[in-house]
Amino acid sequence: MIFLALAFYMFASIAVIAAIVVISTHNPVHSVLFLILVFFNVAGLFVLLGAEFLAMILIVVYVGAVAVLFMFVVMMLDVSIAETRDGFLHYLPLGLLVGFILVIELGVIAGGWNFAPNVEQNFIAQSIGSSVTNTEAMGNVIYTHYIFYFQTAGFILLVAMIGAIVLTHRTRDGVRKQNVGDQLARNPSNTIEVKKVSSGSGV
Repeated sequence: MIFLALAFYMFASIAVIAAIVVISTHNPVHSVLFLILVFFNVAGLFVLLGAEFLAMILIVVYVGAVAVLFMFVVMMLDVSIAETRDGFLHYLPLGLLVGFILVIELGVIAGGWNFAPNVEQNFIAQSIGSSVTNTEAMGNVIYTHYIFYFQTAGFILLVAMIGAIVLTHRTRDGVRKQNVGDQLARNPSNTIEVKKVSSGSGV
C-alpha cells in the first residue's frame, strides 16, 4: 500500500510539473517533449488504477502518433521563438487574471464537492460484472452511453488534423516547394543535354 501511494505521488507530481512547463516554456519543441513526459506519467497513473488498456492506448496513440505529429508540425511551421516570447509577455497579465479566476472556480467546486452515498457500488465497470475485462467494459461504456461525445471528439481531431495540413502547405515566400505535376510534365529533351566527348579531351 505504501508503494502504491509513493508511485501515485511520483507520477502525479511529475505530470503536474511537466504540464506547467508545457504551457510556460518559450520553445515549442520543448513543449512537445514535456507533453510526451506528461503522457507517460498519466499512463503510469492509469496502470495504478487498473486500466491497462487506457495506459497502452495513451502510449501507443498519443505518444507514438499524436505527439510525434505535433513535433513535426511545429518544426515544419518554423515558429519564431522571439515572436512567441514577445507575445507571451504581452498577454501575461491577461493570462494571470484568467488563471486566477480559474483557480478560484476550481476551489469553489472542490470545496462544495460531496461524494454520493455508496459511490463504490455505482461504478459502471463493477456493475457489469467481474467476468468482463477492462477493455470490454470500457467499450460498452464508450459505444453505448457516450457514443455522441466519442464521435464529437473524433470530429474535433479530424478538423485539427486538416488545419495542421493546411498550415503546413500554405504558400510562403522564399520557401522552395515540390510540385509533382510540374516534375512529371517535364520533357527530357529540355532538361538533359547530351554532349559527345572525344576520348582524352574531357568536358
